[in-house]
Amino acid sequence: MTGKWDREIDVLVVGSGAGGLLSALVAATEGAETLIIEKAALWGGTSATSGGGIWIPKSDQAAAAGFEDSFEDAFTYVRGLSAADVPDANIRAFVENASVMLRWMTQHTGISYEAHPYPDYHAENPGGSPTGFRTHMPLPVDGSALGKDVRTLRFASPAASLFGYLNWHFDETYIMLFRPKGWWISLAKSLARYWLDLPFRLTSRKDRRLTLGNALSGGLRIALNERKIPIHLGTSLEELVAENGNVVGARIRRNGKIESIRVRKGVILAAGGFDKNQAMRDANSPLYPRAWLSGGVGENTGDAITLASRLGAATRNMQSAWAAPMFHLPGEPGGRLSTIERALPGSIMVAQDGRRYMNEAASYHICGQTMARRQAEIGDAAPTWFIFDHRYRHLYPAGPLLPLLPDWAQNRRVRSVMKKGRTIAELARAIGVDPAVLTDTVKRFNTFAAEGIDPDFNRGEAAYDKMYGDPRVTPNPSLRPIDEAPFYAMPMFPGDIGTNGGLVTDEQARVLDQSGTAITGLYAIGNSAASVMGESYPGAGVTIGPALTFGMLAARHATKRNVS
Repeated sequence: MTGKWDREIDVLVVGSGAGGLLSALVAATEGAETLIIEKAALWGGTSATSGGGIWIPKSDQAAAAGFEDSFEDAFTYVRGLSAADVPDANIRAFVENASVMLRWMTQHTGISYEAHPYPDYHAENPGGSPTGFRTHMPLPVDGSALGKDVRTLRFASPAASLFGYLNWHFDETYIMLFRPKGWWISLAKSLARYWLDLPFRLTSRKDRRLTLGNALSGGLRIALNERKIPIHLGTSLEELVAENGNVVGARIRRNGKIESIRVRKGVILAAGGFDKNQAMRDANSPLYPRAWLSGGVGENTGDAITLASRLGAATRNMQSAWAAPMFHLPGEPGGRLSTIERALPGSIMVAQDGRRYMNEAASYHICGQTMARRQAEIGDAAPTWFIFDHRYRHLYPAGPLLPLLPDWAQNRRVRSVMKKGRTIAELARAIGVDPAVLTDTVKRFNTFAAEGIDPDFNRGEAAYDKMYGDPRVTPNPSLRPIDEAPFYAMPMFPGDIGTNGGLVTDEQARVLDQSGTAITGLYAIGNSAASVMGESYPGAGVTIGPALTFGMLAARHATKRNVS
């Protein structure tokens, strides 16, 4: 047995997203010899590029903020939204252990989270929270503690940073978005801090003030480094080795060579979904067929799902994805998520027939699903056109199109997709839409927006709609007429921020075979596993929150197996 292995360890974690990093940290804290492998040359996965939010019911932080939550309310809320094929036991395991995980993480790392008054996406549903405090955001982390490892941490997404390099905290986005008195002082301080980070700035573009997903990933890596837990970059999983139906090891490729690793306690698959695997999308995901529009990282090609399936592992909801409306610039490897823009007053979205077809201020998942279904059924939603006027253009961002900067000063790729017209009819001709139809659409919208109502799609009525509206606009922070020339349009596409169908797991994150029996020694978390949320998106942070929680559960179960 020993002779055919190049080395032996207790726990192998595949993938360096937040779930993988935390599971490795938990396993090591339990005394297990642990190794993380990451196929990419950068670590942090999609988690590092994200907003870093986590959805945690009944947390200590929420209680401190005065929010009285209950596990039963949270279960009722998620159960009502999730797919029928997701077991109650899995949902309960997440709901009842999420706060335990957050407490453990804040005790064993330098990461601090705050509960935010961020409404659930479907707060009107039974068990939902219109006041929020289930979504938690990380506080900034000093990345200088990472030493050289900060250089290989993935940059935040362009949609979650300023100018593509300046990290900002969740609260700072509102300062830049609404620009209250003295906002430029805050910007100047941030820019000065970044550019005066010498001599580091001479050799790297990385902002060492880590925020959002970078703060979560960076804080976990700092804790891992303190415990001397290695991460092998540029190292891929090539095969899962099983004996008598039990996973006992893996073959990995590192520096061009195959290594065989015996794993005494468990392999935890945390390698993301199949975001960038076009063939897997073609086979499984007809509503979300475009790999090039996904916001997931390029290395998310479904390897873990494929290799586990070869051992007989079952899969669930492979058709599903974290749907989202995406901006896309020529030459970029993925789409840019639209979170805020659609809820801001003075804008609408129209299909290629020139008509609105949704509540633009709904959650990005609902918006993305609506766009995808329209495209599949009618074929006129890719692109959908995001329409706004000069006042909006001056006040707010429209994806990569920045406010205040004149049109000629925008990035060349932004200018290549931006459309403009002196009148609505002229804009319609620029985007290939019937001028009469678009003119009527805008006229109808403007009539009601002036009164603060939207009888067609009820925009601005739900608690979530108001979250990203402009509080200075009354009576509805999400509605204002589109009436100040010139008029603009940006193309928006139905896409996703990752797939969320994957391996079937139980409440301990153990991978199950086709008969529902656990495959001993094999665990899956994050987007490598079928989400407990099914095809739903209950609130901000329901991707990373479960990844971290089931990462903890997987590591604890694996390390207590006592496999010799």
